[in-house]
Parts: sequence; C-alpha cells; structure tokens
Amino acid sequence: MKLHLYFARRFAMAFLATFGIFFLFILLIDLVEQVRRFDTDVAFTDILRLTLLNAPEGLYQFLPLILIIAAIALYLNLARSSELVIARAVGRSGLGTLLGPTAVAALIGTSAVTMGNPIVAATSERYHDLRESFRSGGSDTFSIGSEGLWLRQGDATGQTVIRASRASPDAAVLYDVSFFTYAPGRGPVQRVEAARATLIAGAWQLEDGKIWPIGALGNPEEGARVFEEFELASTLTRGRILDSLGAPQAVPVWDLPAFINRLEEAGFSANRHRVWFHMEMARPFFLVAMVLVGAAFTMRHTRFGGTGVAVLSAVMLGFGLYYIRNFAQILGENGQLDPVMAAWAPPAASILLATGLILRSEDG
Repeated sequence: MKLHLYFARRFAMAFLATFGIFFLFILLIDLVEQVRRFDTDVAFTDILRLTLLNAPEGLYQFLPLILIIAAIALYLNLARSSELVIARAVGRSGLGTLLGPTAVAALIGTSAVTMGNPIVAATSERYHDLRESFRSGGSDTFSIGSEGLWLRQGDATGQTVIRASRASPDAAVLYDVSFFTYAPGRGPVQRVEAARATLIAGAWQLEDGKIWPIGALGNPEEGARVFEEFELASTLTRGRILDSLGAPQAVPVWDLPAFINRLEEAGFSANRHRVWFHMEMARPFFLVAMVLVGAAFTMRHTRFGGTGVAVLSAVMLGFGLYYIRNFAQILGENGQLDPVMAAWAPPAASILLATGLILRSEDG
C-alpha cells in the first residue's frame, strides 16, 4: 500500500509541475494574442482579465497532453533511478506500479468534469461577453427557458431583446416572436410582435405582426400599426446564433440534461450537446488511457537506449488517440455515430491498446 501511495504522490507532483508550466505557457501566448487583437483600445488590466478568463478553457483542452507528459516524466525518473527495477525485485509487477498513477488520473478526471467543467463554462461565458463589449460596445446572447428562447442583439447605438416560442433547426426562422428595442439612456422605444421572423442579410424579415411605439406621449396603442411584411435591422447572423447555441462547452455539465430537453422543445437539434455530455462523462477514462500510454513506452530501463524514440512514440500515439476521439465526436455530432458509441468507444479502445502494450513489454 505504501508503494502505491508513493507512486501516486510522485505522479501528482509531476502533474502539478506540468500543469503549472502549461498554465504559464498558455497565459503568455494568450496575453500576446489579446494585446495584438485590441492594441491600445483596451487598458492592459482589462486585457489581463480577458487572458485569465480564457486560460481555464485552454487548460481544460490540454488536460490529456498534460497527463501523458506527466506520466512520461514520472516513469523516466523512476527508470533512471532504478526504482522500477527495485519494485520488480520485491515482487511488484509493472502493472502494479500503475495503480497509484491511474487512480490519481481518475481522480483528476472526475474533478475536472464535476468541478472544472462548471468553472470553464462560467469563465468562457464571461470572457465572451467582455470580449464582445470591448470589441463592439455590446454583446449578443442566447438563452433558452421554459417560456421559449431569448436572443439579444445590439451595439453602441442600442439593444434589442428577442423572444420566440420556437425556432427552425438552422436558427434562420423564429415563430411567435417579439422584439423589444432599447435606446441608450432612454429605455424601451419600440415593441414589435410577429407570427414569423426570418433572418436575412443584416435584418429580420417579419410577417403578420404589429408595431407599438414606446416612450412617446400618449397611449402606445394609438400609434400602433399592423403590417404584413416588415424589416428590422439586425447585427446577428445565422452563424453567430448557431455558434452561441452550438457551444455545449458554455453549459455546465450538471445543467446539460435539462438544457438538452429545452433545446429540443424549442425546435433545435440537441445532438451536439448530447454527444458532448457523453464525452464529458467518458473524460476520466480517456485521461487514464493517456497515463497508460505514457507509461507503456517509458517503463523500461534507460540503459537499454532509445529513450528519445520512446518518448516521441508515446506523444505521437497520444496525439493520434486524441485525434481519433475528436473525429468520433464529429461523427457523433453529424449523426453518423450513436452519441454513446462516439463518446465511449475511443477511451475504451485506448485503455485496451495501452494495456496490451504494457503486457507485451512486461510479460512478453
């Protein structure tokens, strides 16, 4: 038991060191990118805040690489110090030395999903809002509730809040829709209701509706008018709506099942979010697979030579498995694979492949 705890502690230290290096690297690269993007238009403190808000998402995406590098560093050090030879001499097999590191990797993966995912979702949403406010003076938001879906469009000249009972799957058409226009410093100035709103280039094309002026003297109903067709200027595009809608990373994993139900009730396809939910559930197993891959190539003694080739092989195999996982995710989002199969097959295959490599090197 003490030996397992020792290997687990060594792996946790290697992980923290690698995590810290990646954090500084991501922070520096993103800081340079934010400075280049906003130049002198935004204060440096705001740029630093944007960088810090964007860092968790980058670290979350790099977790598999961090785990495999930590495993390589651990087992290279154990091999150079002959600690693996001593462990085998006292009757511990190579697979036995993996129990501690894999348990730590499973704990890291579980913590990343249960705690890290909501943090990344919150910081990513805040980062997006701040970036859009610095870029255009306003932001476009999208939310779905029990009463329908809500959109907000706007810039420095004003904001428009949009509510619709449902939408087409490509977000190009809204049904039973209301528009509430707000002017800076004046509050609401116009209300528009329509049976149908179609998004075209630079505007919403409304059909069968009514317009009420708000804020003017007198009863708004007196100035109201009915229309068959009307165009309302818009800063939104179909791609921007789908991007805001189709970013499952922005939804905490705890809220995803309810969000998927609301998404389908609103008329959108929730396949992308369903695949992402299963991918998150399978993330701890994939991180365990990365540790096994790193160990499979670096558990032998360094005096046998070929350490550089072994490290490169481990990293390349890790990248290959990560690519296959992402490719399966795309197939699942496109409906060509079942979401459960797309999410769980790559981690299972990765664990079996890495375990086979370890058994071959340990037992022939």
